[in-house]
Amino acid sequence: MTSRNAILRSAVGYGAVLVVAAAACAVLPAAAQDVPRYELDPLWPKLPFGDGWLTGGLGGMCVGGGDRVLILNRQNVVPGDLDGARLAPPVIELDPEGNVVRGWGDPALSGDRLHDCHVDADGNVWIVAADTGVVQKYSGDGSELLQQIGETGRYDSSDGTREGRPLNSDRAQFFLPASLDVDPATGEIYVADGETPAGNFRVAVLDRDGRFLRQWPLHRAAGEADVVPLPHCLRLSNDGLVYVCDRRADRVQVFDRMGRFVRNIDVPFHPVTPRGDDRSGTRGTAVVLAFSPDPGQRLLFVLNQNTVMVDVLDRRSGEVLTSFGGGPGRYRGQFTLPHGIGVDSAGNVYVAEQEGRRIQKFVRVDP
Repeated sequence: MTSRNAILRSAVGYGAVLVVAAAACAVLPAAAQDVPRYELDPLWPKLPFGDGWLTGGLGGMCVGGGDRVLILNRQNVVPGDLDGARLAPPVIELDPEGNVVRGWGDPALSGDRLHDCHVDADGNVWIVAADTGVVQKYSGDGSELLQQIGETGRYDSSDGTREGRPLNSDRAQFFLPASLDVDPATGEIYVADGETPAGNFRVAVLDRDGRFLRQWPLHRAAGEADVVPLPHCLRLSNDGLVYVCDRRADRVQVFDRMGRFVRNIDVPFHPVTPRGDDRSGTRGTAVVLAFSPDPGQRLLFVLNQNTVMVDVLDRRSGEVLTSFGGGPGRYRGQFTLPHGIGVDSAGNVYVAEQEGRRIQKFVRVDP
């Protein structure tokens, strides 16, 4: 849709029953009275986990058909821990009951810093490897690499390296991509190409064969030119909209599928412990997101890394209806740098943690 120069001009021109109730409970607005509550399932996933597997940071997750849950294991474990465990594979699939179905993936092939995944309408699994600069499509069981977009180890920069100047070019090459979704109607592939402030800052759209179609930057209004554009997540809604995490601005930006800006959804934050001159809230309130499974996708679930909780918003009004999770910590129901979220067909919510190195399930409880 826009050329490299256009994207750069645009960027410059735009310039609950909870585990820890005391930490997680909030006064709910009237509109939230019919919003489900979410209870931790302490027995999910089932243990032992795989074949005595040890996971590193979980960079992302997704939910596919039959409510199978896939998690992305970065494998960054403490070497000494492998004296008592086996290194878990890069991709791990669990069934709805929390049993490990299989693990797969070759780290040399899939790349570094796995960041997001998506199961398409045909059951294929898409993986985003941020550090390697590519997105890949695998068969549903991971046995076959079906497609790769981008050249491994080459970046969309002035010299093809991570040290080069980001280009945001009109081609199917990325600079630390962060997130991906596939339009089930057209097969078009939407990529949030902006995992780091030093890289690209665009949404790139490709056809089903991986050919570049169009792109656009995050929207910047007057007076916002100094807000670093960091499109950290991306999901397509059923009603033809593209939801992108504008992480540095603490909001979700909504576009149509051609890249026309629709609106902002602000995700608020108030520090529990003010830090004086040291700025708080630097992790971002809108890091990753997911929709509720109803056809209208009434609810928007947003991982807020500042409060370290899940905010539940009314998708159309943008109002925060409730939040759940026990805040920062390593006890049941709490999170340590949550980095992936997914929702199954029953409305249960899954949260994968990068530093916590685990996945937890929160069961929907209707009001």
